[in-house]
Amino acid sequence: MTQVRVGVAAVVADGERWLVLCRRGAHGAGTWGLPGGHQEFGESPEATAVREVAEETGLTVVADARLGFTDDPMPEIGRHYVTLFVGCTVTGGRARVAEPDKASELAWWTPDELRARDDLFAPLRRFLDR
Repeated sequence: MTQVRVGVAAVVADGERWLVLCRRGAHGAGTWGLPGGHQEFGESPEATAVREVAEETGLTVVADARLGFTDDPMPEIGRHYVTLFVGCTVTGGRARVAEPDKASELAWWTPDELRARDDLFAPLRRFLDR
């Protein structure tokens, strides 16, 4: 039975560059994606983005825009995601890999630099290609 889940991806921008993490230990391992995760029951997409960014990167952010969504069937893991993209502004902290079991490194790249890569997590690729 395929599970349907809601994921939230945080678009944390520094000027023209976005914060991305190299995924580890989960589906999409070895690909680059935005900070994010599952929306919890009763949690808004914005609250999910703020929580996930803090957990994964140590940054404090304010979620200030709903940027759209992607439809992401992942038959290889028996799940179907709808991923909500939330724009975030940094208000404090220093970016670091705060969950080394979930990410191996982080980087700041422009959307054009990301589009040129062939190792992006599928929801991020779909978001950039829309």
